[in-house]
This record gives sequence, C-alpha cells and structure tokens, in this order.
Amino acid sequence: MNVLQKIELLEKIGAELQSRMTFSDIDIYFKGHGVPIQKNYPNNSKRSYAKDMLANVNENKLSIIANELGILGEASTTEIKDINVSFWQQGYFKLFLSHLASFKVQTSHLQSALRKYAISSFVAHEDIEPTREWQSEIEAALKTMDALVAILMPGFSESKWCDQEVGVAVGRDVLIIPVRRGLDPYGFIGKYQGIQSQGKKTGEVAEAIFNTLVKSPRTRNKILLALSGSLSNAITAKDAIEKIEIFNNLTAIPVEILENLKQQVSKNKRLIDSTEFLNHLNSMLQKFNVEKLTTGNIEQETEWDDIPF
Repeated sequence: MNVLQKIELLEKIGAELQSRMTFSDIDIYFKGHGVPIQKNYPNNSKRSYAKDMLANVNENKLSIIANELGILGEASTTEIKDINVSFWQQGYFKLFLSHLASFKVQTSHLQSALRKYAISSFVAHEDIEPTREWQSEIEAALKTMDALVAILMPGFSESKWCDQEVGVAVGRDVLIIPVRRGLDPYGFIGKYQGIQSQGKKTGEVAEAIFNTLVKSPRTRNKILLALSGSLSNAITAKDAIEKIEIFNNLTAIPVEILENLKQQVSKNKRLIDSTEFLNHLNSMLQKFNVEKLTTGNIEQETEWDDIPF
C-alpha cells in the first residue's frame, strides 16, 4: 500500500465511522482494535479524529478494520476480491470454528448456541454456498475473523486444513481458543490451556468460549460491544433481558460500554416501553455502579405513586 492509497483508505474509514458512530462509540471501537485514543481532541469532526487516530496504525490492522466496516477498496492489502462476506452476522463478534469434517454436526450445534452471546461463528461445511469456491470462502472467513476456536480431537493435528487454519490465526495474531476433546493443545497453541469439553453440554462450551473472550484483553471490548449492540437492537424485551442476564454474570464491565448501552437503548421504543426490561436493566447498571436509565414513563409512574387512590 503506497502513501496515496493509505490516505484514501483513511478517508473512507473516517467517513464510514462518522456516519455510523458517536465519538464515544468510535473510542470504544478503537479500544477493541487496540488503537490508541485521545481525550479532549481539539477538532469536533469525527472523521478527522478517526483519521488522526488511525494514521500510525499498521496496514494489516487498517485492512482488518476496513473489511469489518465493509470497505473493501483497492487500498486494502488484504482485499478479498469478488467475495461478498455475507456469512458473518452484522454487528456480532466473528468467530472461526476450526474442526474436523466428522464433527460438523456438533460444531453446527455449537454455532447455534454461540448466537446467544452475539457471536457469529463460521462453520466451513455448513456455511459455504455450493456455488462458491469453498477455499475462497474459507480464506475470506480467516481474513476477517476476530478469533478462532480449534476443536482439538484425535486427527486434528494430521488435518492439513485445520493446521493451516490455526496457522493463519497465529500469523494474524488473533486469539486462539483450544477446545479440548480428546487432544491437548500442541505446537503454536500449546501455550493455551484450553477449554475442557469432555462431559459438557453444548451450551456450557459456548458459555466457556464467551467467558474466555471476555477475559482476553485482545477480544474483551469487541465481544462486550457486540453483546451490547445485540441488546440495544433487540426486537423483544425478552430477548434483551436474556442479554442483560449475560452481563449480570460478569464481574466487571467498562463504564463507557454501559454508558453507550444506555444511550442506544433509549432509542429503542420497544424496550423503553417495557417496565420489566427497564427494571432488569437498571438493576444491572446499579450492580456496576452506573446511574440508572430514566425515561418520562418511569418518572410519571413515580409521581403517580404519591397520588391518593
């Protein structure tokens, strides 16, 4: 990527972030990618701010951000030509599930269980459309994933495809989560203890993967942002309350993510019209020492409490 191409790519990313996010959202998004942020930025332009913060970011990370935002221009060195990366659910955390073909049914069940946590996972044997070149699809998923789960079982290390998938994750320096199912982590992933899946139900494995993503500094903000976005965009109060319960099980959440959540939730009329949802949300906010969300309806109901019946 030459200098002119980088300037053009920065302009595209800046314009995209300006149209989609607030200043607070941009800061949270940058933190999720390990991009330094600046408090008290002198210019009130989100586009200028984004460009300045990204100016010294390496080309690989710029390309990852561009791909994530749907900007696949000529300036991206990791551009995925002629491929529409449609298998990731928008706004969700992108997780590649590396597995043996013989284990595809169980891996597909895990994929379904992970959606609860705002995780969109790629299962090669299930997600590749027959009309597309399967190798290109796998490459697209590997280039755009946020993390990789390696389901380790006898035969995994002998599989050239599984080994190469792990190799791409190592090369891109994304988080690798070994799930032990009869095989211990080895080679480049030997330093990871892994999740023991023997004797566990699919939902328990999915929860363990989510907790690992939350604990890792490399993925913590990104997975929490995905869960927050899924909550604030929920169609029903029941779905949103399910996400609140996930947040409630955590020991700590960055204040800026919860403040951003409050701002986004306030725009969802389906949610703020639900007293049950607001009670659950405010109980969770109180747990993490964040001021509760108040609406006109809540204030009115409080006043009615003081009116003689």
